[in-house]
Amino acid sequence: MAAEPAAAAPAGALQRSQVDLVDFVDWSGVECLNQNTGHSLVNALKQGYREDEGLYLESDADEQLLIYMPFKQVIKLHSILIKGPEEDGPRMVKLFANKEHMGFSNVNDYPASDSVVLTTAHLKGKPVTLKYVKFQNVRSLTIFIEDNQSGADLTKVQKIALFGTTFHMALSSGFAKSHSTIPAYRLLVATNRHFRCTLGGVALSII
Repeated sequence: MAAEPAAAAPAGALQRSQVDLVDFVDWSGVECLNQNTGHSLVNALKQGYREDEGLYLESDADEQLLIYMPFKQVIKLHSILIKGPEEDGPRMVKLFANKEHMGFSNVNDYPASDSVVLTTAHLKGKPVTLKYVKFQNVRSLTIFIEDNQSGADLTKVQKIALFGTTFHMALSSGFAKSHSTIPAYRLLVATNRHFRCTLGGVALSII
């Protein structure tokens, strides 16, 4: 009998240890090309604004948007959430790690770190898990929204959220894990008169 598939994670569910990275965005360097100044990026990205369903980011001259976000410290990006209307919400989204000074004229000259085709489930709040190995040491993120779901003239984005960890959080976690093994090691030393182990690639014999 075939095993039943695992239940899908609920929309908006976060992976364990991942946090909302909005507090680590360096707002002084944030840019959004082709935004409608009356419906700007702050509506979709900033806390307090992005939770208001009456606010949204909207493109201006055509359906494309190019968003640049630097961070206050190095991050590890795990997933992204992009909410929008079913018809004029984003469809093809390309993400670039650590690419600066990109514009519409050269955005297609570089390979994306990851590309995502958003579904209705994503637009309703289901995060997209990214190629984590491509986003390990991220100082800035560029998001290129290439088109929308229906081919409408303008694209609307209600919310953007980034989930992951910071470099400092990862270091702290690793430090805690390494120190949690010390009591067991000391117990092994105290209760065994003779054993052989490997520490840092060097074989040790303790009597």
